[in-house]
Amino acid sequence: MVSKVLLESNLPGFNLLSRGKVRDMYDLGENLLLLATDRISAFDVILPQGIPQKGRVLTQISRFWFEKTSGIIDNHLVEADFEKFPDALKKHPEIEGRSLIVKKATPLPVECVVRGYLSGSAYKSYRAGGMVCGIPLPSGMVESQKLEMPIFTPSTKAEQGEHDENISFEQVVELVGNERAATLRDTSLAIYEMACEIAEKLGIIIADTKFEFGLLGDKLILIDEVLTPDSSRFWPMDGYIPGRPQPSFDKQFVRDYLLSLNWNKKPPAPDLPGDIVEKTSKKYLQAMKLFSL
Repeated sequence: MVSKVLLESNLPGFNLLSRGKVRDMYDLGENLLLLATDRISAFDVILPQGIPQKGRVLTQISRFWFEKTSGIIDNHLVEADFEKFPDALKKHPEIEGRSLIVKKATPLPVECVVRGYLSGSAYKSYRAGGMVCGIPLPSGMVESQKLEMPIFTPSTKAEQGEHDENISFEQVVELVGNERAATLRDTSLAIYEMACEIAEKLGIIIADTKFEFGLLGDKLILIDEVLTPDSSRFWPMDGYIPGRPQPSFDKQFVRDYLLSLNWNKKPPAPDLPGDIVEKTSKKYLQAMKLFSL
């Protein structure tokens, strides 16, 4: 693997549709090219430095989970093997390992979040009122505690630079209809529970995660990324102790550094020191290694 950081892709002859916080999307006609760069964002702001290997880690972990979840719901993956990409794309070796050819789908306007443990914004919400997204939880719970049952806590899908906002299940019904809302909830919970079984055998706790779904015609499919360190909170089972924050394989390490600064969480973001970049890269690579990728 090459360790050069890719902050922005440039594929002459291909129509760039969008640059997200992490992914660049190109129109391939019938399909799309989803290309994960090494960009990293925190508090919805893209940081100046990239994280070596991050895009490859996200792509390979998503590829792993797209295969594992296909028995629950179809997804947008068409091709992940670079050797089978069109010849014009194979002229760009920098995209190998960090790109997926996917179907064109219409994304639904909901982030489907599932939580199995009390952490992050859910813990803050619980401390403030004993509930998470309107769901009451038992009193006396502590940070990082496992919930009796995983809960579905959806949010809005914010534009770049804006923040997602937690919404109730009733608001999801308003956005996508009763039947589809129920399918999103039930499918998200089924994927999470299946993924937790796999992850626990590998020594990983999936504290929470978010899924995105889209429509291919009238058919609901899983899209974007799946169960990566950017969309999930991964904790090592070894050393898990409720009642405190847990070490994680995600970008919480970067968030913690930024929180130690006098930064207002608005652009421009501060530079990341070299040691923070290096340690974050190691955390992402460690996550990929745990899945034997």
